[in-house]
Amino acid sequence: MGITKTDLFTKEQNELAVLAKAFAHPARIAILQYLLDSNTCINGDLVNELGLAQATISQHLRELKNAGLIQGNIEGVSMSYCIDPEKWEDVKELFNGMFDKIHNCGPKDECC
Repeated sequence: MGITKTDLFTKEQNELAVLAKAFAHPARIAILQYLLDSNTCINGDLVNELGLAQATISQHLRELKNAGLIQGNIEGVSMSYCIDPEKWEDVKELFNGMFDKIHNCGPKDECC
């Protein structure tokens, strides 16, 4: 999507698109799940946990940080990162707000 086209959409639509893109890679999902399961900041690397190269993990961490899903320092030899709890709540509200809009209309035939 070109930069000039984002103004055609609402702030919420643009934010959901950025977040969906951040969730759109299995490595990022694995990183998020690991951080959520750890329930703490990680002060090491995820290479041993995920089996991915350090450069690959760093790239995915940068994407997650750019989307606001994680916080911390992901540059250099001293890495420390964790889920951003406030943003995580915002993300839940955004996606749930969209998912909750479906109307329960019964059997599939009756909806469309």
